[in-house]
Amino acid sequence: MTHEQKIKLLEQKKEEALLGGGQKRIDDQHKKGKLTARERLDLLMDKGSFEELGMLVTHRATDFGIDKEKYLSDGVVTGFGTINGRLVYVFSQDFTVFGGSLSETHAEKICKIMELAAKTGAPVIGLNDSGGARIQEGVVSLGGYADIFHRNVQYSGVVPQISAIMGPCAGGAVYSPAMTDFTMMVENTSYMFVTGPNVVKTVTHEEVTSEELGGAITHATKSGVTHFTAKNEVECIQQLKKLLSYLPQNCEEKAPVYPYQTTSSEIREELGKILPKNPNQPYDIRDVITNTVDEDSFFEVHKLFAENIVVGFARIAGKSIGIVANQPVYLAGVLDINSSRKGARFTRFCDAFNIPLLVLVDVPGFLPGTDQEWNGIITSGAKLLYALSEATVPKVTVITRKAYGGAYDVMNSKHIGADMNFAWPTAEIAVMGPKGAAEIIFKNEIKNAANPEEKLQEKIDEYTDTFANPYKAAARGFIDEVINPEQTRIKLIKSFKMLENKVVNSPKKKHGNIPL
Repeated sequence: MTHEQKIKLLEQKKEEALLGGGQKRIDDQHKKGKLTARERLDLLMDKGSFEELGMLVTHRATDFGIDKEKYLSDGVVTGFGTINGRLVYVFSQDFTVFGGSLSETHAEKICKIMELAAKTGAPVIGLNDSGGARIQEGVVSLGGYADIFHRNVQYSGVVPQISAIMGPCAGGAVYSPAMTDFTMMVENTSYMFVTGPNVVKTVTHEEVTSEELGGAITHATKSGVTHFTAKNEVECIQQLKKLLSYLPQNCEEKAPVYPYQTTSSEIREELGKILPKNPNQPYDIRDVITNTVDEDSFFEVHKLFAENIVVGFARIAGKSIGIVANQPVYLAGVLDINSSRKGARFTRFCDAFNIPLLVLVDVPGFLPGTDQEWNGIITSGAKLLYALSEATVPKVTVITRKAYGGAYDVMNSKHIGADMNFAWPTAEIAVMGPKGAAEIIFKNEIKNAANPEEKLQEKIDEYTDTFANPYKAAARGFIDEVINPEQTRIKLIKSFKMLENKVVNSPKKKHGNIPL
């Protein structure tokens, strides 16, 4: 074979690999409203930056006649490149090849880029579109999944790991995305479940569609499995790029700093107008967030799940922060099982990747009831308490209004390691709300009064004047400063700047035992 023939053979193989499972299957993919594996990478990566690894890989299986059907790349495109100039590693499953099913070699390709990511300290992004394990390969395919799972765990907290679900993701395949840091789903074309509708019908006799069982909206609202949903794949990829802009490359670096020109005044007068005059009236905590952080920088995470707590990324003076905030407009901002889990998971991510935390507090307590108690509100609440106590990044708290009972402790109080604790003059820091407290403390006095209702109101007012304010806590040093709401932004800029070089030396241990 001449040199020219050898070069021609290489080009032929490359062209064959680029076609995946063939033009007909590419057309079928497009008819479903889905992009191909390579089209997705073209949208995700900087133009011309993608370097493919393992393009010529084929499967090694021989059972059931599968050895007679081979495709170059074996159902997954893997490699590295840049997104906005930053190195990332990616794998993109190709549904046109055996339905994107995972084989031994398919898994090896994914593991290879994960290992490179860990060695070089760069994020891993998975674009998932797969029918699951390649049945013809049996346990070898299952072993491939476990090899990926093991690396997900080994590299958790080492480099950011992000999963975008662009099609089916079922059975064992769901556990890798579940162990990555963030999961994104596309509405109407992606779904995730451990067992599909047919198995559900056989076992439990429930009639359910794939979309109802494990679609994007289901997982965004009911289970919390996905952090983001998108109307289409293009929007999903745009969200993924935006998310990356808040994150560092790895656990030893800090997030990128964006240019920011400090103005002569960082006073935000709008912050003084947000709280209603009636302390029992709701308001949207997002109004506090957007008026505090850099303009248009707030990027909410888990928006549709456990809406009584708001979490997300933002920038203050060009630097990334993570925000955990009670949401008074939903369930009065109480902490419950789901909101505690949501807040804890986000907190631990920020701590793992050196992203400072801002905690905004307006919490009347934990949600009461048998449903919450029987389903473990105690251990769920402890998750959030554990996560905030464990975090060693700079931690700043602002109490806007209510901070009652154990929820005051949990929401990044001074006692669990917060660095700076601010309170607005409207803050109410107490063991419980004035009405409940008055009914307990002055029970006999109210019962024996000529007009019990009048006496109760008198005692509520007395308790409110005594305790429903930030000054008892400030007198003890539990609050560092009571501030005018308009000054919140400037106080945060100065606090996070002051805390930039914070170091915490924790006791030596293998790892703690979070209340899972």
